[in-house]
Amino acid sequence: MAQAKINAKANEGRFCRSSSMADRSSRLLESLDQLELRVEALREAATAVEQEKEILLEMIHSIQNSQDMRQISDGEREELNLTANRLMGRTLTVEVSVETIRNPQQQESLKHATRIIDEVVSKFLDDVGNAKSHLKSLYSACSSEVPSGPVDQKFQSIVIGCALEDQKKIKRRLETLLRNIENSDTAIKLLEHSKGAGSKTLQQNAESRFN
Repeated sequence: MAQAKINAKANEGRFCRSSSMADRSSRLLESLDQLELRVEALREAATAVEQEKEILLEMIHSIQNSQDMRQISDGEREELNLTANRLMGRTLTVEVSVETIRNPQQQESLKHATRIIDEVVSKFLDDVGNAKSHLKSLYSACSSEVPSGPVDQKFQSIVIGCALEDQKKIKRRLETLLRNIENSDTAIKLLEHSKGAGSKTLQQNAESRFN
């Protein structure tokens, strides 16, 4: 009888310890799950800051090269450029880096995709029209929407092999490059139109003098 009581107490002790350990393990797991959500939120916030930095730099650069900047006095342009350079300098002081975890295959795919884009960019000055068309086909390869033009199938297979975060960055880089080309084209057309209008005015003034 006494031995049975001893055994019962021992079993009860083992059950309490086992139950306590399970509860503790469950609480720790729950804490880690909550921390994982906060870590992902941190990465998303840092990525958003990275993107905002890129957008700000692009906007400052766009203003500096805008048609409006060409149509103001040299003194005003110099003052505005000083302000723009100050803003660019302050923007560049913000350092945010979100490292993407990649396996060797994803690392190689990223290098390959980056190399292809860099090669197209290096040919801008030689043939802007062809480079623009090539960039559009690369962008279509990254888009989930129905493409309006040709798709670079080879580039698409390379991008699919990249990490998801890298896929988004590649698409964002192509969007920025295409937007910069469009802005440059618009600026050139406006400048040519302005020159054409100016020449026409000069011609009309000259003709009025002779009439």
